[in-house]
Amino acid sequence: MKKIEKYLRNLLIVIASVSVMQSCTQEAEPAAEASANPKADKLDPGSAKGNEVLTLTGSGLGEITSIVFDKGDVPAPFNPVYNTDKSLIFRVPDTANGGEQNIIITNKIGKQFSVPFNVIALPLVSTVSNYNFVEGTQITLSGNNLEDVSSVVLNGSSDEATIVSKNKKQLVIKMPASNANTVSLVITNPTGPITTTQEFVNLDKAFKIFADNYENGFENGSWGPAEVSSEYIKSGSKSFKATYNKGNWSADGFANWNAGCAYSPDFKYLSFWVKGASADYVLYITGDQRAGGYGNSDRSAPIVIPANVWTYFKIPLSSLGLWAKGNTFKQLGFWIEGPDKQNESFYFDDVIFVK
Repeated sequence: MKKIEKYLRNLLIVIASVSVMQSCTQEAEPAAEASANPKADKLDPGSAKGNEVLTLTGSGLGEITSIVFDKGDVPAPFNPVYNTDKSLIFRVPDTANGGEQNIIITNKIGKQFSVPFNVIALPLVSTVSNYNFVEGTQITLSGNNLEDVSSVVLNGSSDEATIVSKNKKQLVIKMPASNANTVSLVITNPTGPITTTQEFVNLDKAFKIFADNYENGFENGSWGPAEVSSEYIKSGSKSFKATYNKGNWSADGFANWNAGCAYSPDFKYLSFWVKGASADYVLYITGDQRAGGYGNSDRSAPIVIPANVWTYFKIPLSSLGLWAKGNTFKQLGFWIEGPDKQNESFYFDDVIFVK
């Protein structure tokens, strides 16, 4: 029995050794050499988006040194490990320009060949310079695949924005007049159309509390220093500057002491832009008809204000309870714990109810 066990152990050792030798032999096999007559049979798929994997099959494909998408001469990085005599695997570069074009492939001895391909490069909008507009407002859209945009239309209408300038990463448009309260944009390039996830607010249709000045019966209702200012603006020519003095817990904002602001089911959001102070702060939305009253250390509606930049807020009114204790409120503001180190100023612009 012991002799059989020893025999089996030795046999396993021999098998393992052979396997290792075969593996080493395979790894040591020379790579396919560059051919004087490389031939492409099929590229799969024939169209794709940036970063998708492509497989080219053919013959004489060894020792490829470069792959270039010829629309804009965009190189495609690739791993030589996935390059054999019969195949080449690579990705569509994220920076490839959209549309029909050729992929130019070069091997080590300088032989080139090309394969036709269609880069799917739909417009992409990542950020916008403003969400609010009136007729003539210029808005900058930032993203990708924007250099070939042919039209920008307000979704659900025939109203078309004017294209002011465009490049691959940025598109500047001038907004048309519109009867809509809010709109998204349908942006079309040679690959096709997309509808933006961003929604734009027509200021002419919104209920304004402050735009370039106080509106609809509102005035300065602040506990601390506050004023209409032209120091920093997001749109138009003025903003509302609210200053909070060091060591105070105070609320700055707006008041409508006469008629007040009556509830309307048409109001969907409270929206505003605010430019931050010297450091990040938390402000708390407050109102006299909220459950906690005006000021009064009510921390149920916090907003984080990053330092020194404009930040956009669009808050569902269903979450704020501005009319929780009555159908008409008279005060709407922002209170702060502190500030502790120094006086701080915030700038508010386009304070509105979105319909």
